[in-house]
Amino acid sequence: MSSPLFEFRDVTVYRGDTRALDRITLSVGVGEHTAILGPNGCGKSTLIKTLTRECYPAVGQAGGGVAPVVRILGRDTWDVTELRTMLGIVTNDLVWACTRGMSSDFTEVTRRVTGRDTVLSGFFSTIGLWSPGAIADDMRRRADELLDRLEVAHLADRPLDEVSSGEARRLVIARALVHTPVALVLDEVTNSLDLKATHDLREIMRAIARTGTTIVLVTHHLPEIIPEIDRVILLDRGRIAGDGSKREMLTPARLSALFGLEIDVRERDGYYDAQ
Repeated sequence: MSSPLFEFRDVTVYRGDTRALDRITLSVGVGEHTAILGPNGCGKSTLIKTLTRECYPAVGQAGGGVAPVVRILGRDTWDVTELRTMLGIVTNDLVWACTRGMSSDFTEVTRRVTGRDTVLSGFFSTIGLWSPGAIADDMRRRADELLDRLEVAHLADRPLDEVSSGEARRLVIARALVHTPVALVLDEVTNSLDLKATHDLREIMRAIARTGTTIVLVTHHLPEIIPEIDRVILLDRGRIAGDGSKREMLTPARLSALFGLEIDVRERDGYYDAQ
């Protein structure tokens, strides 16, 4: 694809009275595996919600009245349902909702949701299956293929309240992949996972990246940044604080300034860690 995956130009977004994004301008290309790194409260989640059309830029607030631009795959306007087939989204809110059998507005679903139900629900942008009769055979085949690919086929018929946190994240990633999206957007994906589950999930992310699906990783945790990601965008108080290669961005000086404490950085086998 010749158009960027997404392009933000002079984008300011308010969450209540707080300016969560402040005149953001950036462009990420299709196939350009990218990490967006910053401390809690820096605007990372707002950036993703702007990308998925849950938040909208303020008009006339920045850049001397220049109209902001949020363009995805070359288009300024999208039907949200269509957009969800192009961008696979995995957020903590979504994992929380799926693992508790909740609908998208967080009202409880009375029937128990299984692993396969979770993956199939990606075709309908729901949590759980409200109309099982609408599931076509090719949907079932795709769901089973993804359960195998993410090594959770044994969870197909297991209720979600009986799976671990790491297993639940794999199921939600499979859900995000049902439409073979152009990009997979992962927001703080290893939160609350133990060391083994974190390692396994990173290996899944690496395998997905190698298939050609663009990875956009949003995180405050350096070890989440897999070797396949080379570009890092530093976000601080709603502004771009740095943008470049891992080697340029993940330095003690830059990270110490970003997180507000003295940080040493160690690199091993393409992974970075802060101490």
